[in-house]
Amino acid sequence: MIGRRPLLLAGLLGVFASPATPAEVRIGRQGGAVRLMIGGKPVQIRGVGGDGSLELLKRIGGNAVRTWGADQLSATLDAAQKRGIRVAAGIWLGHERHGFRYSDPAQIERQKEEVRRVVLAHRDHPALLLWSLGNEMEGDGTSELIWKAVNDLAVMVKDLDPRHPVMTVIAEAPPEKVRNLHRLCPAVDIVGINAYGGAATLGERYARAGGRKPFILTEFGPLGHWEAGRTAWGAAIEATSSEKAGMYRKAWTETVQRSPLCLGGFAFLWGQKQETTATWFGMLLPDGTRLAAADVLQKLWTGAEPANRCPVIRALTPVGPAETTPGAELTVRLTASDPDGDRLSAEWTLQAEPAATGSGGDAEATPPIFPEAIVRAGVDSAVVRMPAAPRGYRLFVSVRDGKGGGATANLPLLVRNTGAIDRAPRARLPMALYAEAGDPTPYSPSGWMGGTGSIRLDPDSADRPFAGRTALRCAYLAADGWGGVVWQNPSGDWGDRPGGYDLSGARRLVWHARGARGGEVVSFLFGLLGPDKPFADTVRLKLENVTLPAEWKRYEIPLDGAALARIKTAFGWTVAGQGRPVEFYLDDIRIE
Repeated sequence: MIGRRPLLLAGLLGVFASPATPAEVRIGRQGGAVRLMIGGKPVQIRGVGGDGSLELLKRIGGNAVRTWGADQLSATLDAAQKRGIRVAAGIWLGHERHGFRYSDPAQIERQKEEVRRVVLAHRDHPALLLWSLGNEMEGDGTSELIWKAVNDLAVMVKDLDPRHPVMTVIAEAPPEKVRNLHRLCPAVDIVGINAYGGAATLGERYARAGGRKPFILTEFGPLGHWEAGRTAWGAAIEATSSEKAGMYRKAWTETVQRSPLCLGGFAFLWGQKQETTATWFGMLLPDGTRLAAADVLQKLWTGAEPANRCPVIRALTPVGPAETTPGAELTVRLTASDPDGDRLSAEWTLQAEPAATGSGGDAEATPPIFPEAIVRAGVDSAVVRMPAAPRGYRLFVSVRDGKGGGATANLPLLVRNTGAIDRAPRARLPMALYAEAGDPTPYSPSGWMGGTGSIRLDPDSADRPFAGRTALRCAYLAADGWGGVVWQNPSGDWGDRPGGYDLSGARRLVWHARGARGGEVVSFLFGLLGPDKPFADTVRLKLENVTLPAEWKRYEIPLDGAALARIKTAFGWTVAGQGRPVEFYLDDIRIE
């Protein structure tokens, strides 16, 4: 097993220094562990992903940077070479959830030619470490077409450039995905694995799944927003930057330092981006201020603490409830300190929660901010006057020590709708939500959630319908994560527009369901939109974790006594990954 020493050999940074001509990079062994060898010398990848300062990366002991695509690869390679840093050169591969089709020979050929162009252009650069084909393009990992395309590309890349290994990057390491990659991609040298909440156990789980190829922890950091706790109104609860630092440490010590198959890791994110919040994954603030995760990496990589350490945030708490009314003033207490006794400053920002979040790291719009909402602010508290619009907000604080170190925290807040509910148009009951394919319905299954690229809906299935000619076939193809669909009015609205129906007088929501094989676990809902939305559902009800039989069965959610004045989402289902694709059928969905 690999020991817990920060450095395995003295002078490893020198090994990474880029010579005038490229050294061969290959995979070898040392002391029972797999190692990346550069010019015949073993190295451990101590890297980051992102476009933050390479000077700072070098200073904290980093030796590699990862890219996801090749758009700026030439500039990145040149900048890295000047600092003795190597580059894991990413080449973006198409995602089927973005419209790419691995069944289309023309698209496959265009992608192959683009990969060829990139490799020929950069294969001789002295800073090149390895080639990285794609990032999480495998979906649930069951498509042999995707794996075949990846393997064909790996064969071509190794033929064009035999001096650098080839990696492909997947999301987490569910057993079926690991097995399929090994079976169908023999030309791939290294498996890159992105893992967050499960990063500390990745080495053990990868080995149990049958992983034999060396792997790199290609993304790791705090709990993902999909893994975090939630407020009563559904807002994700983000850890402070000080708490996140411990998550980076644990991932590195438990997986990178312990697994004999692990070649190193790339911490995420060396920079800053909007993903659920502006601070969730960033290790740096927009002005380059470093956060505690960078300090942790420096200690792990060099064995020495930074000369000046980042501030620590211990608590950010509201005085009173975090749910309040339009225009109300709210006091928030901050507990922060500096381990070096530096004088601290604090910057406070109130921002709306995003109307929608991306999937798989997709780009998100930056929500509006409300500078006028900060009434008073200091290093230990702030007074905030909440905006008039009822919805979710988030109060951010960034603490700086004036010497390049910082800390962040944020607090989800909710402005409740205190006015009378605008009743929606009165519905005529009973109301069919699905009877036969093609029948008009007042709500549409337009609200796809979670891993949307793995969701399939077929309203024309003739496979043993409960009644009539058709049933609705539903599938979630991923082995992990989650996905779901809600029936919306208006179509595509997540609570930002008026609409829906007044269903007063309804007694029950009824539907029939069966599993494709039996044993599939599905949760159902009536009303999804909470009070953080301007136009919310007036009630939210669930029937959770239903194990479906292989034959049709009737289910219902009682509506007697429920507040039904405005229902925007009248039906929905969600599925959590169950280690294999989940397929089930629905029919005769109605409100009566």
